Amino acid sequence: MEDPVIDALARAVAAAPADAELRLHLATVLLDRGHTERALAEASTVLAADPGNARAREMLARILQTPAAPEATAPVSAASDSQARIPTTSGTGFDWSAAEAELDHIAQPMFVGDGAPAFDEHDVQRPTVTLSDVGGMREVKERLESAFLAPLRNPELRALYGKSLRGGLLMYGPPGCGKTFLARAVAGELGAAFVSVGLSDILGQFMGDSERNVRELFRLARRQAPTVLFIDEIDAIGQRRSLARQSGMRGVVVSLLEELDGLGNDNEGVFVLAATNQPWDVDPALRRPGRLDRTLLVLPPDAEARQAILRHHLAGRPVEGVDLASLAAGTEGFSGADLAYVCELASENALLESSRSGVPRLIGMSDLRQSVAQITPSTGPWLESARNVVRFGEDDGTFAQLREYLRQSGRR
Repeated sequence: MEDPVIDALARAVAAAPADAELRLHLATVLLDRGHTERALAEASTVLAADPGNARAREMLARILQTPAAPEATAPVSAASDSQARIPTTSGTGFDWSAAEAELDHIAQPMFVGDGAPAFDEHDVQRPTVTLSDVGGMREVKERLESAFLAPLRNPELRALYGKSLRGGLLMYGPPGCGKTFLARAVAGELGAAFVSVGLSDILGQFMGDSERNVRELFRLARRQAPTVLFIDEIDAIGQRRSLARQSGMRGVVVSLLEELDGLGNDNEGVFVLAATNQPWDVDPALRRPGRLDRTLLVLPPDAEARQAILRHHLAGRPVEGVDLASLAAGTEGFSGADLAYVCELASENALLESSRSGVPRLIGMSDLRQSVAQITPSTGPWLESARNVVRFGEDDGTFAQLREYLRQSGRR
């Protein structure tokens, strides 16, 4: 090419290939001087690296509106992948099928996916467990009953006392303590559909996908009402916008707020439960009245609950002489996941010895006590972090239950 301006810009782009503004300037000059195909290649290269680049999209639209003309220049060197030649149809404008074939290795297609919704009826469950299947945890059940279940079961009393069903419930506490199981039990208690989602279900690959997923999630919940919509890892999905490193995450929080408020829609029959291990990272706007305005602290299981969990995980295994009360007394502070691991280790120990001796034996107390001695309760680090937040962080009263528990347990 004998144009000194274009040659100089091309050399500059070759020296700084990641400079999008410089490459788009080259594309503008190329288009102004009639080199449509090269301009298209340069703009497509920018879009391949940054699909959301508004200037590159404008450039692409301008190029596609420009009739292609033959270029009286020497063939472009094969050394540059970005300089692909785009065929055009004779007399009618741009040949889309040929362009897609030529640019497949340069830019992502403008439209992706098969148009299927992110959520559909296959994501709906019908739990059969109820709160009666939850061992122990009396205070948690009472809190669920007073704050959530009683108003739902008694519409006449709800109307008499003017009790609103707006808002949801935020469950928080150490990991592995049964928040998901409780949410499932609430759905079973109400005879409602159950939809459970986490961060990986919400986040999309392309700009705007995550916000659309939030809207589709609530549409599904409304169609299946009554529905218990359970959002796990709400601290990741609805994290404080001041902490969000990407603007896309702020958009997800805004979409979640709009759906919780029911803007343009009726959330009647949609009961939102959310769970988090880090409630202090949840955006404060999500905890305002009418949203996730009620909180429930789900602590490590009490002695009665620990017995129920151990019984559940030992059921169906060959055991003998197991004193559940003694084991429960020796596992204070263990989460439900920790107790499941105790049973797994005990089974593993018995299996290994049976394999060595060639004679199967039953799992006994010695195996279980040995397993307990090998495990450090996983709730300890969380409680230490919580103690620091309660002592030194801002508290608007959300963590009153946690503060009282720490005081009673001697951690404050």
